[in-house]
This record gives sequence, C-alpha cells and structure tokens, in this order.
Amino acid sequence: MKTEIKTDNSSGFNELLLGNADFLKPFAVNLTRDFESANDLYQETLYKALVNKEKYHSGTNIRAWLYTIMRNIFINDYRRNARQRTIFDNTPEDFLINLKQVSVPNQAEANLRIKEIRKAIEHLPEIFRNPFLLYFDGYKYQEIAETLDEPLGTIKSRIHFARKLLKEHISRS
Repeated sequence: MKTEIKTDNSSGFNELLLGNADFLKPFAVNLTRDFESANDLYQETLYKALVNKEKYHSGTNIRAWLYTIMRNIFINDYRRNARQRTIFDNTPEDFLINLKQVSVPNQAEANLRIKEIRKAIEHLPEIFRNPFLLYFDGYKYQEIAETLDEPLGTIKSRIHFARKLLKEHISRS
C-alpha cells in the first residue's frame, strides 16, 4: 500500500491514486446499496480526484481525502434527487407538494391499529405498563424516573421490555 509518494508530478499522484482506490468500491456499495450506482459513484470519485489533484497535499492521508470526496458526491446527489422529487405549487402560499403523497391514508385502519395497541398496553404487567404509558405520552426517561421514584436504568429497562412484550403481543394478533 503506497501512501507516501511524491505528488509533485502527475504520474506520482496517479500512481498514489490507483494504489489506494480499491478500498472505495465497498464504501460506494455501502452508500448506494446498488452495484450500478456504486460503480458510477466510484468512477465519479476518481474523476473528481484527478481533476482536483492540485488540492491534494503530499503527506495527507489519501484514503481520507478520497472518502471525503465520495461522501460529498453521494450527499450532493442525494440532495439533488430529493429536490427534483419535490415541486412547487403556484398558489400564493407556495406550498410544497411531495409527489410521493399520492394516496389518502385510511383513518379507519389507523384507528383500529391504535385500539389494538391500547388493548395490548392494558395487558402489560403494571410494572411495565406505568413507565411505558408515561413514555408513550411523551415524558422523558428522567422525568419518568423522578415521577415513579425509580432509578433511571430501571425505567429504561422496563420500557424496553414493555416494547418487546407489545411487539410479541401485536405480532401474534
């Protein structure tokens, strides 16, 4: 692994870049979750590195520099794509309309689900139900611990187990 090559000349930088570029492929796949997109991101990263080689300072960690370039390209592309999926309505209020909101939510289904959750909460043992209800109502862990005069760790544990029990109960239903 070559990380200390004089980059005063173009061939030295190219050699350094190619010697340290293979580690970028798994990072690109991890970011994009798609091999085609990862390949495009990898190529664009190498292109940007070559175009901006004068910004690389000899002795700097080349891998960190390449990671930063790849991450910034990915973030910029993500933001650009997000903006393209949102359109402006020409009403005086300039509401943003998100194209993904095509369907109307079914309130009856949501209400049934809430009733099912409430019923499952009622079946929890009291030791788990009380802290969980306070948490469900929006109280913070510390506030719940003070209200119930219990240690903070105990409250966190009970809420965790309450969630686990609710998840099991609801999945069986």
